Amino acid sequence: MVTRGDVEYEGSIEIPQDLVEAAGLWPGEKVLVASVATGNRFETYVLVGPPKTGQIIVNGAAAHLVKAGERVIIMSFALDDKPIKPQRIICNEKNEIIA
Repeated sequence: MVTRGDVEYEGSIEIPQDLVEAAGLWPGEKVLVASVATGNRFETYVLVGPPKTGQIIVNGAAAHLVKAGERVIIMSFALDDKPIKPQRIICNEKNEIIA
């Protein structure tokens, strides 16, 4: 759930450290973000925020595409010569992991 946006920042999506670690994301990793409500999609990079805050902050021009209170799907991709096991976390409206 997006908690706020900041169009004045140059870009990124800030995700709390606990969620970054649970999802297996890397600081600076390129991600695809999709709004569940509107279908808007954009690519940006992961900025690690303080843990346990529940703050998902969309920065830069992408803040025009999603608003606070919108549920989003954050996707990352990898290429490997071995099978990749997808990793998925699901959060509630407070961005607490529920599954």
